Amino acid sequence: MQKIFLASLLWMAQICLVWAQNADSTQKWKATFSGYIDAYYCFDFAQPKNNERAGFWYNHKRHNEFNVNHGIIKTNVTSERVRGNIALMIGTYSQYNLIGEQELIRNIYEGNIGIKVSKKANFWVDAGIFASHIGFESAISKDCWTLTRSILADNTPYYLAGTKATYTSNNSKWVLSALVVNGWQRIKKLTDNSMPSFGTQVQFIPNSKITLNSSTYFGNEGADSLKQMRFFHNLYGIFALSDKWGLIAGFDVGVQGNQQTKQNRTWTSSALMLRYQMSNKWKICARGEHYFDKGGVIIPTVNPNNFRAFSYSLNLDYAPTDNMLWRIEARGMNSPDEILVLNNNASKQNYVLTTSMAVSF
Repeated sequence: MQKIFLASLLWMAQICLVWAQNADSTQKWKATFSGYIDAYYCFDFAQPKNNERAGFWYNHKRHNEFNVNHGIIKTNVTSERVRGNIALMIGTYSQYNLIGEQELIRNIYEGNIGIKVSKKANFWVDAGIFASHIGFESAISKDCWTLTRSILADNTPYYLAGTKATYTSNNSKWVLSALVVNGWQRIKKLTDNSMPSFGTQVQFIPNSKITLNSSTYFGNEGADSLKQMRFFHNLYGIFALSDKWGLIAGFDVGVQGNQQTKQNRTWTSSALMLRYQMSNKWKICARGEHYFDKGGVIIPTVNPNNFRAFSYSLNLDYAPTDNMLWRIEARGMNSPDEILVLNNNASKQNYVLTTSMAVSF
């Protein structure tokens, strides 16, 4: 695996060298500057004494306090055959999502550079820190259909570090990507793990009303001496049912092996969102989802069945301007086991109220 990784890096270096030798020094550059901030208040009826919500949440994490979930300042530069992004961030998103990274890079939301390796085809190779190819939800809450993230989104990678090759067909109906990365949402590699991880993405957009996506991840989540190979598949579809109605359906399945026990542990999750646009400024969205991690791979608990939960939510969106969004969301969770918390006691239910204001510029 390490030889494959080194060979990939050598191939990348050769491509960069060829491109540099043939690059047009007269190409025009364009630079843009943008920003985003998401301020929120969340009341979790678990009422945690330390004001920190359950460990499987990574967005809108703080209970009963006004805070910033995500604030981003970004610069983007592009030319005909080169592009680059650098974005710095603050907020509770970075505090909890990047807690395992080196301190100096915990405030990097994005940092990458890419080259177009073909003059005729739309084929790019990017390297650095970039958004994950997994899932229909991103770290930017304003761009998602619901205020808070789904359980499956908060427990799959928001970001990756490595290299990515992307091909877009001339008619823009097909997007194909292959990735070599440091691990499952990792910039800093695991100790004693020399193996790269891999990913793929196939996206089909037959028309403006349908988007179909299949993404995979494969890598070792343990040390070289004790391999824990993880395979994950994410499948979703986005459908514009009419001018006012929209639907998202997603399903994930993961399998992780253990070289020592010779056993495979699996987890599954699914989500369904239905959105209705009441007017140019008002939208409403309902969500239902399940998450079942019987093997305790992603969300371990002391319960013999580990984590089993169903979540549902309803949110109302108001956009007074194109770049501003105010939202309020009511969310509930149920489990057949007492793995949730309500009023600071173990429970089969949990309820949360969240409101946020987001502005982009």
